[in-house]
Amino acid sequence: MKIAVDAMGGDNGPTTIIPGVERARDQFPDIEFLLYGDEAKIRAEIKNDQRLTIIATSEEILADEEPVKAVRRKKDASMVVAAHAVKDGEADAIFSAGSTGALLAAGLFIIGRIKGIDRPGLMPTLPDFRTGSQFNILDIGANADSKPENLYQFAVLGNYYAKNMRGIERPRIALLNNGTEPDKGDLTHKAAYQLIAAEKDFNFIGNIEARELLNGRADVVVTDGFTGNAALKSIEGTAISILHLLKDSIMNGGVKAKLGGALLKGSLGTLRDNFDYSRYGGAVLLGLKAPVVKTHGTASPDAVYYTISQIHDMVSKQVVADVVDYFSRNELARRPEKND
Repeated sequence: MKIAVDAMGGDNGPTTIIPGVERARDQFPDIEFLLYGDEAKIRAEIKNDQRLTIIATSEEILADEEPVKAVRRKKDASMVVAAHAVKDGEADAIFSAGSTGALLAAGLFIIGRIKGIDRPGLMPTLPDFRTGSQFNILDIGANADSKPENLYQFAVLGNYYAKNMRGIERPRIALLNNGTEPDKGDLTHKAAYQLIAAEKDFNFIGNIEARELLNGRADVVVTDGFTGNAALKSIEGTAISILHLLKDSIMNGGVKAKLGGALLKGSLGTLRDNFDYSRYGGAVLLGLKAPVVKTHGTASPDAVYYTISQIHDMVSKQVVADVVDYFSRNELARRPEKND
């Protein structure tokens, strides 16, 4: 198994990427890593070069660049060259902590969409605080505007991932909406509801409100990229605010508060870890011909390790290959308007 790594992606590039890669290399003896980027900077972070191959590139795509133009113009960017390695069969998957938009563009224009998928969806795994499990949500930012058919296809992709990656026999699928009634939402969501509900292969439980996302109601939550991204950032912001409020209350609450904080240190650490969804891996661009996985730009070496573990499982279980096969032979998946 070979994984192409955009070693220059993210806020800290090789400084955080390489330690995470080395941890994954030591954990998974069947993975070889192709590291793309500035050779000197990458080599400076490597402690053991076993199963690590550096492919020197002269450019990198910055976070503030227009994604499509950058991918087309910077032919020797680390992300672009890594994507070509996947397209050419030199690697099985690509991992990056770089620009989401650029990775989406590289995935679309270089690796390519699965035939029958109109738009890929960006899907992370998030914690379920009620049961201690997780759930998937897509799309969380790959598509600002979506049609009902796109949401239907996100349901197909999410359902398949939950079954084959997470081992859930009948994943509960929900549509994120502004109410639970079937007739809630705008025209797009009303139409999407009808398409998803009509698919007999789905365990569709109807609409779900944002306040129920972390409460174990669904295994797969379907949404458009604009709404999904807003929901995800709200969760992230709320988690950060809660942790800051707890810390401030302890530090500014006098001696008793500090003593109580010391006693609760372990529990507070668990709370912090529960909010850290990077422990469950990165966000997958589902709908492309190979695994394309993104982690946060500020990802720690631990987050890099967890994301590579996820990629290892995806490649081992041939999730993308099976999705390609499913869409090639399943007319209903490709043409939801026939579900009548």
